[in-house]
Amino acid sequence: MKLQQLRYIAEVVKHNLNVSATAENLYTSQPGISKQVRMLEDELGIQIFGRSGKHLTHVTPAGQQVIDIANDILGKVESIKKVSEEYTQPDQGELNIATTDTQARYALPPIIKDFIKRYPKVNLHMHQGTPSQISEQAARGDADFAIATEAMHLYSDLIMLPCYHWNRSIVVTKDHPLAKRTSLTIEDLAHHPLVTYVFGFDKASEIEKAFNRANLDPRVVFSATSADVLKTYVRLGLGVGVIATMAVDPVADSDLVTIDASHLFGHSTTKIGFRRGSFLRSYMYDFMYHFAPHLTREVVEKAVALRDQQLIDQMFEDIDLPVR
Repeated sequence: MKLQQLRYIAEVVKHNLNVSATAENLYTSQPGISKQVRMLEDELGIQIFGRSGKHLTHVTPAGQQVIDIANDILGKVESIKKVSEEYTQPDQGELNIATTDTQARYALPPIIKDFIKRYPKVNLHMHQGTPSQISEQAARGDADFAIATEAMHLYSDLIMLPCYHWNRSIVVTKDHPLAKRTSLTIEDLAHHPLVTYVFGFDKASEIEKAFNRANLDPRVVFSATSADVLKTYVRLGLGVGVIATMAVDPVADSDLVTIDASHLFGHSTTKIGFRRGSFLRSYMYDFMYHFAPHLTREVVEKAVALRDQQLIDQMFEDIDLPVR
């Protein structure tokens, strides 16, 4: 069994069982990858992939277990490299962050700007996506950190640490019937078409919970992952916008009326997560601290030592998180 073989099967899965795409990404040949995969299967005495002719069709149950372990091994190998770099090049490296559009646009810019100033030799890459895309990138090791709020069940393979709370505001055009209201009810919103974040991120989203408590159904006529896109469609008169308060810019959005909705919806908590067993560089601890000052290196290491996410959540119950 070779490390290269483990890397091949892991990469084949990442590329949706497309061996040609895998070979292209690894700068090698398709026959070479197929041969190494076959040799590994022969050595283990099991099929890792199901086949139809020359094409891979699915991962077998036994293959899935092998691939899970292979990913753990490859992660450990990457951690060994990071340990070396921590001592030989402490101020150099890479930081890959996977997050949503709202976090990337409104929460992270000042943090990123300061980080780049402190670590000019660290290459920082931002990957935006849906919760499922973010969790997959972090679980595969393509992202060092996942920063997300919705669908926490997708991040069960990661250690998730709370950063801050946030809530929502209502945005409407100045000629909208709700524009002169200073306070709204769920019943008020139920009478109007809504423009909000993609439902389905999390079936237990705070918006859906609020409508369920009132035995009402929200009439969502348009949804998107970007707050800026949502505001564009509010301006077009498509509906009432329900967006993160942090996404409202007093200057850029002065043509809209903003109404506080913190009394309508429970707060949401943004968390930062990373793979269990991953080696964190010093600049990674520093990034977490500047993003969420209660996440000192000592606190993060204490959370990592707990290993169980439920215990980690309990650890932060008595901490007053900032609100944005």
